[in-house]
Amino acid sequence: MASALAAAMTWAGASLLAHGPAGKLGALTFTRVQLVAAALVLVAMVTIRGAWATVTWSHWPELTISGLVGVLLCNLALIACLRRGGPRRCLLLLAMNAPIAALLGYVLRDETASLQSLAGGAAIVAGVVLAIWYGRKRDATSDGLKGSPASVLLLGLAAAACHAIGLVAIKPAMLAGTDPVAASALRIAGSAAVISLIALWPAKIFRSETPLTPRLVVQTVTPGILGYVVA
Repeated sequence: MASALAAAMTWAGASLLAHGPAGKLGALTFTRVQLVAAALVLVAMVTIRGAWATVTWSHWPELTISGLVGVLLCNLALIACLRRGGPRRCLLLLAMNAPIAALLGYVLRDETASLQSLAGGAAIVAGVVLAIWYGRKRDATSDGLKGSPASVLLLGLAAAACHAIGLVAIKPAMLAGTDPVAASALRIAGSAAVISLIALWPAKIFRSETPLTPRLVVQTVTPGILGYVVA
């Protein structure tokens, strides 16, 4: 419980720090810089700890799906939501990953949920709806809403769904004894490689909206290390 709470608090802090640089760089450049930096740190950690031996390589399809959907697509949607809706709305909508993951586990993995889990999922959904509904009038002017509410909602739910898919997909590999840090390193390093290749395409949509400066790199990497490594 303490670890879960600490992870959630770290994610929240990282999202607050990410709001400014994400708005300057754009979703793709911001995500690419974060993933590359986090991948380097995680790969070094796993190598030093000698944890690569714990990876069950027969689960590479699940690791691939978890990385591309749960990390890459999730973070692109998440950063786009963060830029348009601000950190509060973004984190509220991301909380929907828990009930979505439970639903996917029931449908795809034949998992069952206790009454306590169902009540927790219902409380999350009700809390998200209440928080967004309660602050809908104040938000538009005082909480950094830069896009339509519908686009913020769709992006936030897409990020939550992708995150949930990544968690459900990677579960067999984790049950097989894969070290959690090694699994994170594989997911993030793979996603970093893919987004770096995409960025080579000379299209305007893949260009940074603001030139990268050392200060902006530090502002981008810091929440990435907090979210991908520490959390």
